[in-house]
This record gives sequence, C-alpha cells and structure tokens, in this order.
Amino acid sequence: MTEHAPHDAEPPVATAPDPEPPAPRRFRRDRRYKQLGGVCAGLGRHCDMDPVIFRIGLAVLAVTGGVGLIAYGFAWLFVPYDDEDENEFRKLLTGRVDGPGLAAIVTALVGCGVFLSMLNNGGALTFAAVLALLLAGAGYWSQQRRTADPDPVAAQAAADAPPEAQAPPVSPAPSWWRDPIVKDGTSVGGTGYFWGPSGSEDLGPARAAGRGSPVRRPAAPPQPRGPRGIGALTFLLALVAGAAGTGASWESRTFGASLQAGLACALGVFGLGIAVSAFRGRTGAGSIMLAVITTGLLVASAALPANIATEWVRTDWRPASTAELRPQYEVGSGVGTLDLSKVDVAEGRTKATHLEIGAGQAKIVLPRNDTVELHLEVGVGDVQLPGDESNDVDVRPGLEKTLTLEPPAGTKASGGVLRLHVEVGLGQVEVSRAA
Repeated sequence: MTEHAPHDAEPPVATAPDPEPPAPRRFRRDRRYKQLGGVCAGLGRHCDMDPVIFRIGLAVLAVTGGVGLIAYGFAWLFVPYDDEDENEFRKLLTGRVDGPGLAAIVTALVGCGVFLSMLNNGGALTFAAVLALLLAGAGYWSQQRRTADPDPVAAQAAADAPPEAQAPPVSPAPSWWRDPIVKDGTSVGGTGYFWGPSGSEDLGPARAAGRGSPVRRPAAPPQPRGPRGIGALTFLLALVAGAAGTGASWESRTFGASLQAGLACALGVFGLGIAVSAFRGRTGAGSIMLAVITTGLLVASAALPANIATEWVRTDWRPASTAELRPQYEVGSGVGTLDLSKVDVAEGRTKATHLEIGAGQAKIVLPRNDTVELHLEVGVGDVQLPGDESNDVDVRPGLEKTLTLEPPAGTKASGGVLRLHVEVGLGQVEVSRAA
C-alpha cells in the first residue's frame, strides 16, 4: 500500500546563496589623475583621501631626509597602474627600457643619496619619521572609516527591494562620422552638418525615421558646478603672512631668522589652504608647487650664517698701536675695514685678533714690518691676497687657507708675529700690505 505525503507539509524554502565577500582593494597607481608617476593619486584613491595631502607630505619628506623620494621611487617602480598587471621593474627585466622606469630608479637613487647625507642630522630624521607615521596613520584611519561594516538591516532591505524601473533606451544622437553625407547633399540618418543649426541634433532621428513632425528630446539637466578654486586666495594670504612674519622680526632678529619666520608663516598658510581644500574648495598644482618651493627656501635659509644682520653698514677700525688692538672685530652685514698699518708687534712677542663678517667684504691692511700668520675661512666667496695680480673674482664654497706672510723684501722685520683669524660667511676677503 502506497503512503501519501500529508497535505499540510510545507515545501522547502529556497535560500539565497550567501553573497561573496568583496575582493580586497589593492593599491595601484592612478593613470588618470597622475602628476608624475601616479603614486600619490593611487594613494589618495586607495585611502579615500585627497592626493594633495600625500603630495605635500612626500615633498616635505623628500627635502628633510630623502625618505619621500625613496618611497615614491620604489612605489613607482614596483606598483603597476590600475589598468595593467606589469610594473616598471618587470618591464626593465624583460629589456623594455623606457622613461618611466629610468625616472623611478633615478628618483630612488637620489632619495638614497639625500638620506645618507642626512644620517648625522638627527633632528631632520626624527621629523621625517614622525611625519611618515602621521601620513600612514591618516591613510589607515581614512581607509578603515570607508570600509566600516554596513548596517545589516539596511543591506537586507536594499536586497529585498524590487528593481527600479528604467527608462527605455534612447537612440544615439546622429554624428557626422557615423552618418556620412551623400553626394547630392543629403545625409543618411542625420542632418548633413558637421555642426548644424541649433536643434539640428534633435531633428535628425525624426527625419531618418520618416515622421512628419520633429521630436524634441528633453533638455539635459544642468551639470553641478565643481568646488570653487581657492588657490589664488591661498597664495595671496601666504604672501601677506610671509611679509608680515619677516617684517615683524626684521629689526630684532638676524637676517636668517627673520627670513625663516616669514617663510614658516607662508608655508603654514599653504598647508592650511591645502587642508581646507580637502573639505571645501580646491587648489591646483600651482599651490602645491609654491608650497614645495617655499619648503626648499625654508631649508636653504636655515643654512645661512647665523650672524648675518638685516642692516648693511660700513665700519673702519684703525688701532693706533699694539695696545689698542682688540681681540675681536665683528660686522653682521656690510664692509669691515681693519687697518693694522700702525700696529708694531715687539720682537719675540705674538699678538692675535679675530675678524668676523656674516655677509659682505672684509678689507685688511697688514703691518709692513711684522710676520703675519693668516687663517682664512670663507663659506661662499673669494679671497684676494697680496701679490695677486689678477683682479678676477673666483667665487667658491668652503674656502679655507692658512699661510704665513713674511715682510716684503728689503724691509727690516720687527721680529714680532701677528696672528689674524678672518671668518666670512658670504662675501670677499681682501688682504693687502701697508705702503
């Protein structure tokens, strides 16, 4: 006897398969919005941040320790574009030597050179490490914020919702490269114009279909305006801030410190403007380039001699005897003339003095009868010694000379020794003998 299944048995419910988890998003360089190699654009897309933040950060890391150039060069070399599977390094291995691969290698090598030159500068390396950690932390936080788990109730409601109704397909607009013009002047499916009178693109389909009355398509909705550019305003505010910072410290501080104050204020305004552009407005590549140039000028101003003054002066010293010779003479910026023609060191005695000029010219007149032990240090400049017949100015960095100048031939020596130490940061040293 055959048993029948009960009528109240419920049919099995078909369960939807579990959705596959989304594939992890990998870091790739961005070809569309690249400025150089697409590394910063790819980082911005990967971390859901403005690429300008990474560009500024890597530029500062490049000048403060070379870490930015190293990171950018290796990322350029080993990370492929988003539409490619082969990176620049693999292209080089297969023998395809091109410009981007060589540029990536040069960038990494220059960064390694800058990093090796900064090994003794602990402050710059510490700053670079802190900035790199801040950039990495900001990128990780932004990426985690974007990939937060969605609301399960909202996700289920979106999955159960019926599909939205879609508008019927619209025939494409006629174009002169698809609808050729016939010899008699008519056209097949179009108006016959490369660019016709107003509304001709709407009349083409009706004429091609053979209908008597033209069909007007609805006007396209207006495109939303992009964010307002704030690059010009940022540059103007940076210029005002730099001038205000330099002017406020011009009288009370040295030239280098005053210049650093102004450049720091300008760089702060550039950084603030770029940060604001991530939320409101936008800045272009010009603001980024100006910020990089300002950073370079700030680093260069830190290397200026600390004793360069903001006021240019002319100072003459003429000691009338050995007793009036001071141990130290100094000028911040200007021309300093030290006339030692009346100094006569006694036989068997030694007298020493020091002349220091931050930026300018040091003129020294040596006594005629004394032996002079001269030690010269010039950061960047030229040295003119007695007996140099050529008047050519040979500007060189890091000049340092130590020499002994005997009294001229036919002159009775006093037997004394004068030790003179001359130090000039930027400028010229001119040494001559008293007539």
